[in-house]
Amino acid sequence: MSEDILINVTPFETRVALVEQGQVQELHVERSIQRGYVGNIYLGKVVRVLPGMQSAFIEIGLERAAFIHVADLRQNRKERIEGSPATPIEKLLFEGQSLIVQVTKDPIGTKGARLSTQISIAGRMLVYLPYDPHIGVSQKIDGEDNRQQLKERVQRIANSEEGGFIVRTQAEIATDEELQTDCVYLKKLWGIILQRLKSQGAPSTLYTELHLHQRVLRDVAHPNTGKIIVDSRMVYQQMLEWADVYTPALVDRIYHHSGSRPLFDTVRAEEEIQRALSRRVDLKSGGYLIIDQTEALTTVDVNTGGYVGGRNFGDTIFKTNLEASVAIARQLRLRNLGGIIILDFIDMEHHEHRESVLEELRNALAKDRTRITISGFSQLGLVEMTRKRTRESLSNLLCEPCPTCQSRGSVLTARSVCYEILREILREARQFNPKEFRVLASQDVVDLFLEEESQHLAQTGDFIGKSISLEVDSLYSQEQYDIILF
Repeated sequence: MSEDILINVTPFETRVALVEQGQVQELHVERSIQRGYVGNIYLGKVVRVLPGMQSAFIEIGLERAAFIHVADLRQNRKERIEGSPATPIEKLLFEGQSLIVQVTKDPIGTKGARLSTQISIAGRMLVYLPYDPHIGVSQKIDGEDNRQQLKERVQRIANSEEGGFIVRTQAEIATDEELQTDCVYLKKLWGIILQRLKSQGAPSTLYTELHLHQRVLRDVAHPNTGKIIVDSRMVYQQMLEWADVYTPALVDRIYHHSGSRPLFDTVRAEEEIQRALSRRVDLKSGGYLIIDQTEALTTVDVNTGGYVGGRNFGDTIFKTNLEASVAIARQLRLRNLGGIIILDFIDMEHHEHRESVLEELRNALAKDRTRITISGFSQLGLVEMTRKRTRESLSNLLCEPCPTCQSRGSVLTARSVCYEILREILREARQFNPKEFRVLASQDVVDLFLEEESQHLAQTGDFIGKSISLEVDSLYSQEQYDIILF
């Protein structure tokens, strides 16, 4: 099934939408002042080694020091393959040491970037591994004979003991000439990085990943991609030039959008972005999902809602869960949710129904390019899965914690605020002796004091022997208030 790619470009932001059958399946956002760091290569300096955690902090020039675990050091690769114990990090790194590192995960929340010394440079057909002299093949390429043929072709073309390669899925239909071009390009790029290494001190940037519109051509576009439409003439020209050199097969699929209607409006992408920031996702049947994202994990709860279309209750539940499986797979891509994900499907009595739902979920997730693992239903009836997280989710990128509710996701009721104000007045009355207390609060809080809570307000005034007046401040949120002493 073909997939169109829409690229919306502004001076401050580039957004990419992957559209299948008129519906947005995936969103990517790159802001000019918040470009991601995954794939960037740095000359870093070790600032702290933590033997107890078998980790180290590396200064690479970002706001926070980056983080590397002993398992991500290339010196331990052989031990990992053979199953031998890893060499302790304190024997491999020391404070002040300079180190070539690559970012594998962007800074997320309060965590710094995650690093690796196992450097890899991605091309269109191949991924170059300068420190790892072996040829690997992407797991997404099927057929043992096909995999072996590709491996032998790359070994013949590379014809070098310097480094190794991973064969990407695009290489399945590539000619020997295209593979050779990719191989030469990647080795030349590594040579440029080594030249920079000789002239720069730590911390410094040795290589910066491609811009989003170029990564789309390299990583996202595939043989079944339909049109690639961009609404910036300058970026359109850049993409044509880049594709002419590295991805000639895509040149005829790149189009410039010159219509008066905004590009993202043609597929209602703006509406999809707004829906992707909501907790609730409505299903066509009348059921719905509730998606909650926390720092530790993401939970997805499936509910039947208003759907009563089945022949019986069990049939209704089964059909809702089947529809939810497809919707969940799409939402994970759309929102870029990663880490541990817990799926709470509606309880099903029949074992075959549970297996069918799992199979539907696996089929829907097969389109996802991100690495995913799924377990079956647990004893509690939950499905546990993981999705590799390399960059911020859509909500973390576009939103920030709510200042009104202090990131709780809820606010105190007007009645709770009223009682808090009364307790504060009693507290102040013990310490000070003003003539009057004046309460500044939101309209809802003042209205409640004048109506249902008027008796408690009067009792408090009588108890402290002072008058209490009320004043509305339209700029105050429900939880905000001030008590002024006269």
